[in-house]
Amino acid sequence: METVNIHAAKTHFSKLVERAQAGEEIIIANAGKPVARLVPLDAERKPKRVFGQLAHLGPVPAWFDDPLPDDVLAAFEGIAPDDPV
Repeated sequence: METVNIHAAKTHFSKLVERAQAGEEIIIANAGKPVARLVPLDAERKPKRVFGQLAHLGPVPAWFDDPLPDDVLAAFEGIAPDDPV
């Protein structure tokens, strides 16, 4: 991993992008302080989600989408249990 100053990065931007495409990680610094990272786009990709990976936890209960009880809903809305609505 190489650190390159902003001025040098502007001057050699095309070459730095080619190096990043090849898999290298380049740190861009301003007055010696790292401020950005140039990495290949593939390195930032997150793994794809796998359907059913939580199936071992069991089925979703039938009541899952039912409305919340009034006391629980009031707590989410910040209303004290004895406050009139």
